[in-house]
Amino acid sequence: MAVRSWIAVACAEHVRRGRAEGFMQVCHGKAAPLRRLSAGDRVAYYSPTVTFRGPDPLQAFTAIGLVRPGAPYQADMGYGFHPFRRDVDWLDGAEAPIRPLLDRLEFARGGRTWGYQLRFGLFEVSGADMDLIAGAMGLDDLALRLPPPAQPEIPALLHR
Repeated sequence: MAVRSWIAVACAEHVRRGRAEGFMQVCHGKAAPLRRLSAGDRVAYYSPTVTFRGPDPLQAFTAIGLVRPGAPYQADMGYGFHPFRRDVDWLDGAEAPIRPLLDRLEFARGGRTWGYQLRFGLFEVSGADMDLIAGAMGLDDLALRLPPPAQPEIPALLHR
């Protein structure tokens, strides 16, 4: 199966937590979008704001990594919230503002409506777009072509 590239959307505060703990969540914890991902797929997070529903615009790519093997699993975040997650090997990329890339990103087409697809929370992009984002984050695109390290499968019930 071919490696695919994805952009996920979340505030930077949520992305930082996922990076620290090695997971991703999208669309308020829904499982269906995460089922579209496969092990080895490349994913970058775009953060419109620093905090959830915050007035603090960021408009930057804040994380980039490779999806690990395994199915989406539920986690208990307290207060009755049980979002679905996928494990990701996050790379050490720097945050990269989106604006300087808009004229070159295929999904943005340099137009005024570049943010439209971001409303979906997770969408597929071309390999060229992912390579451009990786470069802007200070990563060699080779880092995103290497397979994730082999990890033993852990049943979903044992996750966090």
